[in-house]
Amino acid sequence: MAEEEKQWIIREDPPRAGAEMGGLPPILLKLLGQRGVEGGEAVEKFLKPRLRDLSDPYLLPDMEKAVERVLAAIDAGENILVYGDYDVDGVTSVALMCNVLRAYGVAHDYFIPKRGEEGYGLSDTAIDNLLEDKGKPDLIITVDCGTASIDEIERINSLGIDLIVVDHHEMSVRGKPECIAVVNPKLGDDFHYLCAAGVVFKLAHALLKRRMVEGFDLKEYIDMVAVATVADIVPLVEENRLLVRHGLRLLPETKHAGLLALQQVTGMNGNVSSMDVGFRIGPRLNAAGRMDKPEDALALMLEADLKEARKLAEALDLYNRERQLHEKQIRDEALAMVAERPNAQDEPVIVLGSRSWHPGVVGIVASRLMRQFYKPTFIVSVDEEGIGKGSGRSVEGISLVEAIQACPDDLIAGGGHDMAAGLSILESKIDEFRENFSKYVLENTTKAQRAPKLHIDAEIGFDELSLEFMDSYDLLQPFGSQNPQPVFMSRNVWLTEAPRHLKNKHIKLFLRQGFVEHDAIFFGGGERSLPDPPWDVAFTIDRNTFRGRTTLQMVIQDVRSAEQQSE
Repeated sequence: MAEEEKQWIIREDPPRAGAEMGGLPPILLKLLGQRGVEGGEAVEKFLKPRLRDLSDPYLLPDMEKAVERVLAAIDAGENILVYGDYDVDGVTSVALMCNVLRAYGVAHDYFIPKRGEEGYGLSDTAIDNLLEDKGKPDLIITVDCGTASIDEIERINSLGIDLIVVDHHEMSVRGKPECIAVVNPKLGDDFHYLCAAGVVFKLAHALLKRRMVEGFDLKEYIDMVAVATVADIVPLVEENRLLVRHGLRLLPETKHAGLLALQQVTGMNGNVSSMDVGFRIGPRLNAAGRMDKPEDALALMLEADLKEARKLAEALDLYNRERQLHEKQIRDEALAMVAERPNAQDEPVIVLGSRSWHPGVVGIVASRLMRQFYKPTFIVSVDEEGIGKGSGRSVEGISLVEAIQACPDDLIAGGGHDMAAGLSILESKIDEFRENFSKYVLENTTKAQRAPKLHIDAEIGFDELSLEFMDSYDLLQPFGSQNPQPVFMSRNVWLTEAPRHLKNKHIKLFLRQGFVEHDAIFFGGGERSLPDPPWDVAFTIDRNTFRGRTTLQMVIQDVRSAEQQSE
């Protein structure tokens, strides 16, 4: 099944935003307007967010109840257990909550379930293991899970254990769980963009507003929140943007040995972007959970000694390499399965399963196949009992949650978000689910809607690309969900020499537009059949520092023949 050609869509020019602000290039004003940032004050707040603009944490639902119960536990000398999740957001949430409790001098412990054995969130197996390993706590605080765990929380209540949920996931159709407090922005009208670590940060802020702790500075944990926010791919808007902007600035000189060790192990050079978090720090923290070693990621985030942290970071780096091997194996086998399906080209979805696939890696492979073929994709790992656990990734305009709800007879369970979801399914039902999933997509979308698209933010000339332009451009950062890195295009571009093939099927291009030349990197471009120049090129831009010299680097997203007209 060949990769389908993308349709280039050039965004319309918005009303010029912030035009009264001097010193900003017109193209930057256009990018701000596309993001709905209008007027001088809004532009100033977007480009230069300030920590003093953080809102009152007591605006979140049930915050008052949560603070009262935690402070009561502190005063009574009770035992508190923090229960989290095995991904980056879950691990950092547990670490932050534990650091806050330690600052208050309260006895506390933590528990993170193993993905393969205990699954996500509160489960009966995890609760049994928790009670056996940790004993019975007086209070459990769940972070990054618990909102939809109605039955499990009822069981915890029956054991005489109080529970507070600190989460950001969607509510169960059965409603709000019965517990002391559910601090979840989804129960209110605002802050829906926060990740779990962001909600924990708000809880910590609320506790400190009620009772300060001498020597504890919550601002020192903003870098931890920033890592979780970027890694969890939540919208980088409003307070998320503020927290990430300031957190990224803290990271190079972080006071947390674990985050410093991760930067050392990954060879980061002192300037941290959201891309560094997304592609270097986040994958290594996630790899521990994927390899069923989440306790190592948490140990790293809690470690105070840099030497010990370095050992743990190197272990996580090895887990990441192991994860990459599993990923390659699954991807190669999945591509072979796609190639063997006679009607794969015409099917609007990809649904594949195997007993040889590691359950911790299927989500990554689903994401890669979705991007390669621009089709909603589920990749399923099947255990020895014939029970499959799958992870799905979708494309613009197709909700996986709605698709799962449309196929209830095919699945044991399923849920998540529109663009990323999980499911449980009998091995014998995989083919039937593929058929019904395809039917749902065909009935609810048009062929044009299913065609791959590349959204171009602005056209720019090679003569405008410079380090001086990057200084203004960098004010748009951090990039991520709902503030994506801008995609530019340039027309009538020629090669000055033949493409240079690099490892992993990447290529380096030497490009010229008029009399101006720029080098570019095209990740995966070695697998593409490129048209004859001249080209229109779509690209993002970054700073590239090599041997002490910093240059502007173009990162190619797509290439097409120059004579092809834009929409």
